[in-house]
Amino acid sequence: MIWVLGLVAARPNWPIMVPFAILLVAIALAPLIAQHHWQRHYHQLCVALAGVVCAYHLFVVPQTARVLHASIDYVSFMVVVGSLFVVSGGIHLRVKGPSGPARNVLFLFFGAVLANLIGTIGASLLLIRPWIRMNKGRVASLHIAFFIFLVSNIGGALLPVGPPLFLGFLKGVPFGWMLQHCWRQWLMMVGFVLLVFFVLDFINLRRHKRRTHESELTSWGCDGGHNFVFLFVILAALIAVPVGWRETVVILTALGSYLGTPKRIREANNFTLAPLKEIGWLFLGVFGTMIPVLEFMERSAGRLGLNSDLAFYWATGLLSALLDNAPTYLAFFAAALGLHGLDLNDSSQVARFISENGRELIAISLGATFFGALTYIGNAPNLLVKTIAEHARVPTPGFVEYIWKFALPILLPAFALVSILFFSR
Repeated sequence: MIWVLGLVAARPNWPIMVPFAILLVAIALAPLIAQHHWQRHYHQLCVALAGVVCAYHLFVVPQTARVLHASIDYVSFMVVVGSLFVVSGGIHLRVKGPSGPARNVLFLFFGAVLANLIGTIGASLLLIRPWIRMNKGRVASLHIAFFIFLVSNIGGALLPVGPPLFLGFLKGVPFGWMLQHCWRQWLMMVGFVLLVFFVLDFINLRRHKRRTHESELTSWGCDGGHNFVFLFVILAALIAVPVGWRETVVILTALGSYLGTPKRIREANNFTLAPLKEIGWLFLGVFGTMIPVLEFMERSAGRLGLNSDLAFYWATGLLSALLDNAPTYLAFFAAALGLHGLDLNDSSQVARFISENGRELIAISLGATFFGALTYIGNAPNLLVKTIAEHARVPTPGFVEYIWKFALPILLPAFALVSILFFSR
């Protein structure tokens, strides 16, 4: 593809982009080939690589403003993600089972909607354990795969309350812009995937005799329901509170939720800060090392062959699947702005770009949010869900099985349909 060849050919200051490549390769492969060493030393690698890049931009170039922008974006990102994580950890859903295909479809649709309200990370952590419990006795790999498709990725394409869209919100994309312009694409994708799931889950149900009686499992219920109020306070703060005050309100809301939730509820959710700690270290490395990558994308978009909505959609999507959709989204957003001579760090220029070239932003946003479901490394919640499922001792697709058995045959046709219907003109 032209944009791949251009990416290789146009490499200003390419040595300082090497730490970014090292980090993404490590995130993708190290947990698979050296899991023990990765778990012990990944935070050191993130700090070292980010430190090298930041030191270069502070003392060698110098470009202090870029380091400052990256630092502010990282803090804002972690405040929102961390607060949603803490508040959602105080809600324990009790579900009734065993469940059939129709009830499973309704649950996944609810999860897709919820992913827009509390973020894909929060929704994934809140719903994965109830999802496993309600399918007790017949949980299969397809249940984990489709949960990742809908709750951890595709569902969260409408509101910027988590990665990757929150990064665009930080740069000046209006809060409800994606909801206004992308609800049709979202509805088509969610409907297509749910239809495929219903057929496969119906076949799965016919193959497995139910090993539990409905009376053996708990009834529907919710402990810690008051935390939904805290979630909507955070949502309101993201919409209405100005930058600076917004982070303070969000942190105080999460603190109020944590102090006001009985310990037994968090224990029922097996709540710990370990997943949040891991995300914090990894994204410290990502935000630090991607500074020169954003600069490169701004200057080189014309040489990458990114000259249409369709090109932005597939280029952003495929790299989001191979890397991580949050930095990929921001990189291609910067490339689109650079193509028109605009600066990602100037909110007035971002507003101008949105008003004049909104279709490009739609393509980038949908490519990043949808294609993050193609691999376990495409989006932060994917590996969290996989880890929780494995600890629950339920069938979980391996790295290759997930891609070849589920992601490629089910998602690629849907992605192609979106590109034909919405980006072919």
